[in-house]
This record gives sequence, structure tokens and C-alpha cells, in this order.
Amino acid sequence: MQSYHSIGLMSGTSLDGLDIILCKFSFNKNWNFKIIKCHTIEYSKEWYAKLYSAPTLSGFELSLLHKEYGSYIGDCVKKFLKDISIDIDLIASHGHTVFHQPDKKLTLQIGDGQEIAIKTGIKTISDFRSLDVAMGGQGAPLVPIGDKLLFSDYDYCINIGGFANVSFEESEIRYAYDICPANIILNYLANKLGQPYDKNGALGLLGKINHNLLEKLNSLKYYSQSHPKSLGKEWLDNTFLPVIKDTKITFHDQLRTVYEHIALQISRAINSDQNSKTLLTGGGTYNKLLINLIKHNNSSEIIIPDKKIIEYKEALIFALLGTLKLKNQVNTLASVTGASKNSSSGILYNP
Repeated sequence: MQSYHSIGLMSGTSLDGLDIILCKFSFNKNWNFKIIKCHTIEYSKEWYAKLYSAPTLSGFELSLLHKEYGSYIGDCVKKFLKDISIDIDLIASHGHTVFHQPDKKLTLQIGDGQEIAIKTGIKTISDFRSLDVAMGGQGAPLVPIGDKLLFSDYDYCINIGGFANVSFEESEIRYAYDICPANIILNYLANKLGQPYDKNGALGLLGKINHNLLEKLNSLKYYSQSHPKSLGKEWLDNTFLPVIKDTKITFHDQLRTVYEHIALQISRAINSDQNSKTLLTGGGTYNKLLINLIKHNNSSEIIIPDKKIIEYKEALIFALLGTLKLKNQVNTLASVTGASKNSSSGILYNP
């Protein structure tokens, strides 16, 4: 039986912080995992501002930030491993997405893998998306290979992070796509009401559904497009937010309407029947209002796992992606991304 000790790193669009997970993967006919340690390092105000403003930087400034962020990640991993005596086989780093426009063959995640490898003395794999994009794919989502290999007991795997995405299998082929914006828009509207986020949907409950806005959001072209497809902050800024800003309703009503929109879009992504099981993960699973609305809108059995899987599933799967890359095995599925073929994505940096 082969086994690997792998670290996964994830920084999401909601800028909550850097997720770090140490896992032991073993392979004996099937892949199995054990979570040894996991931790989230919240971004300081300085790092939040740097990453938030990254898309506006000049090429020179962005190159400097790429190096600086890689060095910062390396320091974070060293602190994380301070009390760990295990030999680590690899670090798999998603990096932080600055641009994602696959229609222009552009995707950029900063956090220089070479800096991480040198800082930690551990083989580091990063830049998991660009090969797939170069082959005509969306470069996203990448997590479905992990759903297939580690969470195949579920009919649907939905992660509610900055954006919500779904992964499922039909006729033994894995499909996946981004569903809609989730925490990224809920946090944006909560900020307008003076809060960093809407705890349990309390702010949303103070508003009423505006059916005119709801219809406009549900009618956005993206939702009628067939998969593979993916979303980025550019789409949120240029397409989704203008629809909301064009309304003359209160922020509470905007928020309540967006909750309804997210719940409807997630429910539509599940071909729900009473015999199906849906695994929900990501920060959105802590939002009671959102979860209740999702349950109300479909009949699939909704399963929310333990806290480690809720919060670290994406980092866990990036650790798996790195492990597969180290073995030169497929870690990116063309059926999911729309690329010309499956690939073993990521660039390996030696310390």
C-alpha cells in the first residue's frame, strides 16, 4: 500500500484566510485519506488589502506581490509544521486567484511555488489551472477529481464558498460547474449593512424578496448556458452586481432576494429525488437561513459533514491533486473543464 503525507493550501475568493491541511493519503485499490492537522490563518488587514487590490496592480507590482505572497505562504507553512515531526512528501498550493478569464485563455493564481519550496525545503506544486486553460478548458472547477476519488458515496457534492459549485456523476462520467455567486455576494451586501458577514442569515431575514430583482437575476445568461462553465470575480463585478445596483430597494431586501436566488440556483443544480444524497461543504453551510432555503427547495437528502470537511475539503483535495501530480496521474478531468483531454496539471518546484 502506497502512502503520502501531503499539505494542501487554499485561498478562496472570499479572502477569509489561508487554509492549510496536512493529510495522509493511502492507495489500495481506492484512495483513502486521514486529516492529521488543519488550520486557517486569517489575513491581516494589510494582506487582505494587498490581495483584494491585486487586479489593479501594474505588471511589475503584481510580479513583486507574486513573489512576496509565495514567501508569506512559505512562512505560514513553516509555522504550521513547527510541532510536526512527519516527513512531508509535498505541498500543493492553489495560490490566490487574481484573474480568471478562460475565454481569453487567461487564469492567474499568485503565490510563487519556487518561493514556497525554498522557504519550506519541501517539494511544491502550484499553478494547477493554466495547463487546462491552454488546452481549451475552463481551468475550473478542479475539486471534482477529489469528489470522484474520495467522496463517491454522494450523488452530488456542493461547495458553498465565494461561489457555489456542484460535482456529480452521470453514466460514469464526472461533471461539474460553478453554480452562482454565494458568500462573495452575501458578504458584499452584509458589508453595506456594516457587518463583515451575515451570521446565520439574520440580516437577510429582516428583508423581503423583491420578485422583480429575483427574476432578473435568475434570467442572467450564464444560468441558461450548458456546462462546462465557471465564474470569476470579473463576472460578478461586470454582470451580477450591476443588476442589483440598478434596483431602488433596501440593502436588506437586496440581501433577502439574493438568498432566494442562491437557494434556487443550487436546488436547480440538483436533479433532486428522494433517493439522492447531497454533500454540502464550505463556509455557506454555517448559514442557517441559506441551508433552510436549500432544503425547502429540493427533496434530496442534504448531508452536512463534520467541521474539518466543511472547512477544509477544498484544501484537502488540492493536497490530493498534488499527490496525483507527483505520481504523474490524471488530476484534471476534461469532462468537467471542457479541455481537449484529461491532464496531470500543476508545476513542480524543488527546494
